[in-house]
Amino acid sequence: MKTIIKSSILAIGILSLSSIAFGQKKNETSAAVVYNKLSPALAKGQMDNAKHLLLEAKEFIDLAAANPDTKNNQKTLFLKGEIYGSFLMVAGASQDSNFFKLGGNDPINTSIEAYKKGFPLGKKYKSDIKNAVTMQVISMSNMGSTMYSSENYKEAAEAFDYQARYSDAIGVLDTSAIFNSALCNENIENYLAAAKGYEKVAKVNFRGTSSAVRASVCYRKAGEIEKAKAIITEARIKNPTDKDLLLELVNTNIEAGDAAGAEKALSDAIATDPNNKQLYYTIGTIYNDLGDNEKAEAALNKALEIDPNYADAQYQLGAILVTWAGDLKTEANQMKLGDPNYDNTLKQSNETYERALVPLEAYIQNYPNDKAVLNILFQINRSIGDSAKALEYKKRADAL
Repeated sequence: MKTIIKSSILAIGILSLSSIAFGQKKNETSAAVVYNKLSPALAKGQMDNAKHLLLEAKEFIDLAAANPDTKNNQKTLFLKGEIYGSFLMVAGASQDSNFFKLGGNDPINTSIEAYKKGFPLGKKYKSDIKNAVTMQVISMSNMGSTMYSSENYKEAAEAFDYQARYSDAIGVLDTSAIFNSALCNENIENYLAAAKGYEKVAKVNFRGTSSAVRASVCYRKAGEIEKAKAIITEARIKNPTDKDLLLELVNTNIEAGDAAGAEKALSDAIATDPNNKQLYYTIGTIYNDLGDNEKAEAALNKALEIDPNYADAQYQLGAILVTWAGDLKTEANQMKLGDPNYDNTLKQSNETYERALVPLEAYIQNYPNDKAVLNILFQINRSIGDSAKALEYKKRADAL
């Protein structure tokens, strides 16, 4: 009799435990059943019913997520991600922005965190989570693009940020989303957030050196000069002769009030590879961008000293000297009658034009059909009074 009683007690105990477990699982199942009715309701335009279904599904999944026995189930986390991620969709479909708030403080964040927690827990719902996240990524990307096109940069930044975070939930670094979010933050002058985004994609060389440059520029604008320098310094390890990186390093030093540091950056670059013609070419173009014609000319001449047939340096040096000479001539022509500096300024202009002839004539020997350069040579010779040469270059240009 005692054995029968003990067996009966044990059986009742097992039955009770099974009932409790079943009850706990019921919330998870009920959430799935109710949520599966959402899409048909939306398809039929039954917005009130769709809202009711989503709120009911949320109640069930919240109970399952709060219970110690089901809160870490991959299915529970998958459903939680689905249900909370649908609040934005239903709010948009019903044109009721207040409904979104019923999902809590940030239902999208809740959705992302649920997917991120559930994704590595097993294989059973792994593909379901991956597919669901992919749909959210597409949705957020489209939303961000729409907002960006209408110049709602703040909202676009948020959408692209959510896109990146959804991708991260399944272990994917969404470089395009991160870059786009940074771009939007830059447009609204949220420079620190922009810098951090650009820096993140720069570390994986997204869009070459441009991401590093953008990160540095935004750090500068946010007042983080040392971080700006660090970004460029790191990027230049792999790209020591990149013009944009060097120019940004120079600008960073200038903005920091360190003119000597700017010069040193260029000197250090030369010291690392003193026979690199491309490096001198890059530095010449940087000095040109900074408006220092004399240093630009010297650097480009150094490039041509290393390689007399360096076509890019020939063309660039000629272009700089022609522009410089033209500016001097304009300066002379704007002087008042009798200005004692007139003759000297005009002389400097002609001398600069004559210096421009050297690289441009060397260039045209190798590229005789470059009509633009032939026209420039015609104009230079006409300006300095060599009519015969001017006519010769004009005929060659016209023949093309």
